[in-house]
Amino acid sequence: MADLIRLVLSHLPIILLVAALLIAALRRDGQPAARRLLDWLLLLAVGVETLWAGLFHIFAPHVAAASIGWQVSPFQFEVGVADAAIGVVAIAAFRRSLAFKSAVVAYISLFYAGVAAGHVIQAAQAHDFAPNNFGLLLLMTIVKALALPLLLWRAWTWETRRA
Repeated sequence: MADLIRLVLSHLPIILLVAALLIAALRRDGQPAARRLLDWLLLLAVGVETLWAGLFHIFAPHVAAASIGWQVSPFQFEVGVADAAIGVVAIAAFRRSLAFKSAVVAYISLFYAGVAAGHVIQAAQAHDFAPNNFGLLLLMTIVKALALPLLLWRAWTWETRRA
């Protein structure tokens, strides 16, 4: 059981991303696909994931730092609070208006772009190829930074045509 829990927790970001994709694809609630996908990505792949990451940075900084290839730093608390705040706001955006989602997506996309740039720089300069610095998590961060604004634009387009 402990191994299963460890497996799920170490792969939680990809599990949440896949869950968001599946739920958005299978659930029909009258919303267009872009809006459903945006909602579920904000709830699971951004909200729950960044809240989880934030709590790790705050309460288990040694574990979080080691997974990224970093040393424990006082800045981890600040990153943890920022991650937790993003998570809470993204969860709150789940069933809110597109205007609310626009502010959330703008912040998250800029934050993710900065995070991705920082991890690439660490890989290039410090040769930090730790799994959570330069692996699947980095790729997912880049994809979400690009996909969220695109999905938001598609949802606004549908909403405008409907009105």
